[in-house]
Amino acid sequence: MNMESEKEQFLKEYGSDYGYPNSPKNIDEIRATEFKRLSDTVYLDHAGATLYFESQMEAVLKDLNSTVYGNPHSQSSCSLASEDVVGKARQQVLNFFNASPREYSCIFTSGATAALKLVGETFPWSNDSSFMYSMENHNSVLGIREYALSKGAAAFAVDIEEGTHLGKSESPKSNFKLTQHRVQRRSEGGVPKEGMAGSAYNLFAFPSECNFSGRKFDPDLVKIIKEGPERILESAQCCRGCWLVLIDAAKGCATNPPDLSKFKADFVVFSFYKLFGYPTGLGALIVRNDAAKLMKKTYFSGGTVAAAIADVDFFKRREGVEEFFEDGTISFLSIAAIQHGFKIINMLTTSSISRHTASLAAYVRNKLLALKHENGEFVCILYGVLSSEMGPTVSFNMRRPDGTWYGYREVEKLATLAGIQLRTGCFCNPGACAKYLCLSHLDLLSNIEAGHVCWDDRDILNGKPTGAVRVSFGYMSTFEDAMKFVNFVENNFVILSSDRCALQPSPICLPIEGIAKAAARHILTSITVYPIKSCGGFSVDQWPLTSTGLLHDREWILKSTTGEILTQKKVTEMCNISTLIDLNLGKLFVESPRCKEKLQIELKSSSLVTGDIMDIQNHRYEVRSYNNEVDIWFSKAIGRPCTLLRNSGSQSHSCIDKNGSRAICRDVGARLNFVNEAQFLLVSEESIADLNSRLKSKGRRSNGGHTVQVGAMRFRPNLVASGGEPYAEDGWSNLNIGGKYFMSLGGCNRCQMINISAEAGEVQRFSEPLATLAGYRRAKGKILFGILLRYENNAKTKSDTWIHVGEEIFPNGDRH
Repeated sequence: MNMESEKEQFLKEYGSDYGYPNSPKNIDEIRATEFKRLSDTVYLDHAGATLYFESQMEAVLKDLNSTVYGNPHSQSSCSLASEDVVGKARQQVLNFFNASPREYSCIFTSGATAALKLVGETFPWSNDSSFMYSMENHNSVLGIREYALSKGAAAFAVDIEEGTHLGKSESPKSNFKLTQHRVQRRSEGGVPKEGMAGSAYNLFAFPSECNFSGRKFDPDLVKIIKEGPERILESAQCCRGCWLVLIDAAKGCATNPPDLSKFKADFVVFSFYKLFGYPTGLGALIVRNDAAKLMKKTYFSGGTVAAAIADVDFFKRREGVEEFFEDGTISFLSIAAIQHGFKIINMLTTSSISRHTASLAAYVRNKLLALKHENGEFVCILYGVLSSEMGPTVSFNMRRPDGTWYGYREVEKLATLAGIQLRTGCFCNPGACAKYLCLSHLDLLSNIEAGHVCWDDRDILNGKPTGAVRVSFGYMSTFEDAMKFVNFVENNFVILSSDRCALQPSPICLPIEGIAKAAARHILTSITVYPIKSCGGFSVDQWPLTSTGLLHDREWILKSTTGEILTQKKVTEMCNISTLIDLNLGKLFVESPRCKEKLQIELKSSSLVTGDIMDIQNHRYEVRSYNNEVDIWFSKAIGRPCTLLRNSGSQSHSCIDKNGSRAICRDVGARLNFVNEAQFLLVSEESIADLNSRLKSKGRRSNGGHTVQVGAMRFRPNLVASGGEPYAEDGWSNLNIGGKYFMSLGGCNRCQMINISAEAGEVQRFSEPLATLAGYRRAKGKILFGILLRYENNAKTKSDTWIHVGEEIFPNGDRH
């Protein structure tokens, strides 16, 4: 698509809504002056967090540098300055939601989640209460269910259908239909008693906008529920009593904040970083003063009491709503910053922001819906588009021409390489995810049993997506952002006849011109052992083979204090840790530029201390740890607390199907150390030379301006082969190296880790070589380079169990 002509067409349709034509600065001026940091980035995750103006942050810094703000729980002049700015901030919040201070109060919290938690733990639950919530709710809203159920209340989800499907009516009630899901209770003792439920307090929670699909919910729900939900519910079993209503405005407040002068919700929660980017860690609960009187708070703290006696059961709470609920010292410096954020919102106006972002979302929806493969099959399945009102969010999945799904992790990986920041998964909204992806309870339980959890890489299970792709627009998003994203989808996921070569699995594509055809004789040219997962390895001319692969290869791991297995993806300092094993001395030597002393670890197990069991990627490991001195050394080396663990035994405890959908680790039949997929990784010198030729021909350059070239070690292979044509290894099903037999498990799926370079002690991240590989080595959601091997330790194996550099490789059973 031509950018100029496409934008001209876009402006014909959306020109009156796009770009803030009536504001002091239009969108192009805003991007040029306030968001220079986005020059190489297309940021499309405003539902996750929007961005701040540069001038906004300058104003915040100027304010903090020119004013002394003290603890507001004091009477000094500095403290009074804080009290004053906090009071003004509360009023700004109430004004934003058109809420009268006579009717509503603003309670500052650490975020929308903390505000929801506060409602849940102080709500007057009883055995006769009900907690009703829409299926399309964030996990932070679902968490309120735990408070309700623990107090004997009932809890149930509802699907909400609005007027588009039901036909318009003069009565708001006639435009809604609530379909109730199964009622949940923790005990039979919680069943309401006849005649008692009328005095109970019930809570209904819904989002102003679904963070999964972008669907906007009609605020008329507030009036209807408060008048009595039994009129629109299929079942009225749990509808008696007084209903209070909570709106989760975290997603919707940036473009369509609830008008509390018209829709008298009892509770509204939101976070400021969703509004104007900064500050983070600050949100608010807007509560009706009448509802606040019903809330039951047990704990008291500094700032919430007027008086207390230390050795007597006596305290007197403060009377103000805010003082009653804000435990301890509030984040007064962050609160002082929000005035500068509201200046941005007031300058642009929420109505203009809403129209601007809606025009971009509509453009992207229309373009995605129109995309077709060569065979006429539609590419994109969009979620929530049938709803009458949609926010600036587009959630979707994509199919290949044969109807199979592209995994959302593949989309995210390629988007990152293209400089596009988006979000994938279920977005902490399990109800909306299950609803739109048509996942039954059986599907969800099956996925959990397969090991699927939030933020993992299991994006397709049993032939169905486990999440979606989401792009969301903010007040500084541009047409150029939207069009670049549409072009990205079209270039990478719409299959035409000319694209088929790039998607053939094995070999994926012929080498480019300029690579001479090599001899068919294959030789092993390098052996590398990596004792500690994700740390540096060492090369040898010969090394013993064992039932787990190369002796001591990835036999150790580093684990964080939270239990996370550390890798270079998150802890790039691990690149600079070098290792060496001396088999004669029986020692592992470890060095780091951050540590003066070289660490020496005895290979004998006598140096190990406590033992434990760990489950990692469908393998169960018996692990042992070391003394505190070793852990202190590694913690210093990587700059964070960690523990070194050694594998003392592993066992597979899960299976995979033919498509590999049940587990990440494909080599479930072998004994493994701490590997991702298999015992060995092999790459060929010819394939690396071909890749470097492609990098050079495309003019790929590093941050320093040099042509990007990669060596074999960038891919962390155990074995490097030479001879034959590039990517000949793709066709190897098995191989014989000096009488040792290996089975190929297929290509190695590459990730961002190969873009990490550590030269002269400096660690840098690039988009290459993964971006180039994605262009010609992509197949069925994977970017393949190198092959995975398993050592066949059986009766055929010679008594010499060492592998040697220089040995000839005979693929697919070939021998002299």
